[in-house]
Amino acid sequence: MSGRARHRAGTWRRRLVIMVKEPVAGRVKTRLASEIGNVRATAFYRRLSSNIIQRLRPDPRWQTVIAVTPDTALRSPIWPAAIARVGQGPGDLGQRMQRIMDQSGPGPVIIVGTDIARITPAVIAEAFARLAGADAILGPAGDGGYWLVGLGRSCRVPRTFQEVRWSGPYALGDTRRNLAGARVAQAARLEDVDTATDFAALANAAARLILPPC
Repeated sequence: MSGRARHRAGTWRRRLVIMVKEPVAGRVKTRLASEIGNVRATAFYRRLSSNIIQRLRPDPRWQTVIAVTPDTALRSPIWPAAIARVGQGPGDLGQRMQRIMDQSGPGPVIIVGTDIARITPAVIAEAFARLAGADAILGPAGDGGYWLVGLGRSCRVPRTFQEVRWSGPYALGDTRRNLAGARVAQAARLEDVDTATDFAALANAAARLILPPC
């Protein structure tokens, strides 16, 4: 088998799942909206989520899937027509991410959200490379949470997201606790956009389809 054929055969099993919300005012970026208003926050999220999907989905090194909430928005014309879609289903964030992992089949899976302005294909490729030598990977965010989580080819920890305290400073530590005994790699540290200060610092990056190298 040629190197190119091995590349194609090996990468189809990599799956990148982008968790995305239907950009409806009052349902997205509510913390940001409390500071800059619903209209601006919703427009920001719509632009950022669209740019992240467009940055990441053409890359041949993985299969990109968007996981949509609510499930009734699966057929919305806002999503690119050519991209695979699944519903997130019911439950809290942990239950929905566990469902995505459980239903992804064999092979490495990475999940990211759509409120990280500086996500690039290079950052995702590096995360997959680090995951190849580990059971799991986490990408820390500045607020004590994380923007990326991945499980390796054979690692499907059934309690990865159980009893995690979301939307606070403990989410990363709680998830690490659930992964005790597994080899956990660390992806790049990136910041999400939750406050007006974050918005001021990252709005320019969020608006760009292609970002310059860091």
